Amino acid sequence: MTVIVRPAAAADVEAIVNVGRVTWPAAYTAIAGEDYVSRGLAAWWDPADIAQAVRGGRALVAVAGEQVVGVATYSVADEVLDLWKLYVLPQAQGTGAGSALLTAVVEGPGAAAREIRLAHLDGNDRARAF
Repeated sequence: MTVIVRPAAAADVEAIVNVGRVTWPAAYTAIAGEDYVSRGLAAWWDPADIAQAVRGGRALVAVAGEQVVGVATYSVADEVLDLWKLYVLPQAQGTGAGSALLTAVVEGPGAAAREIRLAHLDGNDRARAF
């Protein structure tokens, strides 16, 4: 599977939201429960909020063929890069999509950052290890 990372476009918003709908239950149900997953999807994967991040140039997508298979969203302020989302669909995990997204963020908008932070939930050992 060949993966290309590029800035997200307005046409990607629904596909990005789908990445959240697919990945969040698998990542967080066992750690924090179904209610947390439902609230998180509503709060952090709202199409209007995703569209705002895309319009603001704060989202990258990993694409395989025509399909968005991963997403990274971030912010940069005061020389600090905060990586808010980095999720890859299950069928694309292990293909290098996540690493490609991380590299693109760190070497692109994060190149001048003196600090890079990854937001993750306590107990999400997979995210912490990544």
